[in-house]
Amino acid sequence: MQVLYARHHVRVYRFVLRLVRNEATAEDLISEVFLDVWRQAGKFEGRSAASTWMLSIARFKALSALRRRPEEELDDETAGQIEDHADDPETTLAKKDKGSALRQCLTRLSADHREIIDLVYYHEKSVEEVAEIVGIPEATVKTRMFYARKKLSELLKEQGIDRGWP
Repeated sequence: MQVLYARHHVRVYRFVLRLVRNEATAEDLISEVFLDVWRQAGKFEGRSAASTWMLSIARFKALSALRRRPEEELDDETAGQIEDHADDPETTLAKKDKGSALRQCLTRLSADHREIIDLVYYHEKSVEEVAEIVGIPEATVKTRMFYARKKLSELLKEQGIDRGWP
């Protein structure tokens, strides 16, 4: 279990963090995920990679946590995270950085599209594995990936970045 945790906790944590967008919640969920992995290890049939199985458990936990989350009041920290669309010098500089622009554009995708892009490109999961993790047909994964890339391309063009990544 210690080896499994050492190999996968960072990847699972980052995946959960992208879904819940709260470090404390993500840390709590990671503990729950690996506790479930320990408890359900005998039920793992090996039909997919262990990382796929763990990400599936993590996704379920994260979505459940998001459903339980009460409507939060706007506090100073949350208010500080609301984007100001006026360009200041720092924003202008960030727009020139393609990586920064890409990350910013990714946050503007819908949750479904962001999840598919995250699993395919950041976690290097196949369409089949993504379908298993998310619990949707492979064709739906492909469709979401197509529309996510199309929307991402449009958002990048708005940022002044056209194709041609170095």
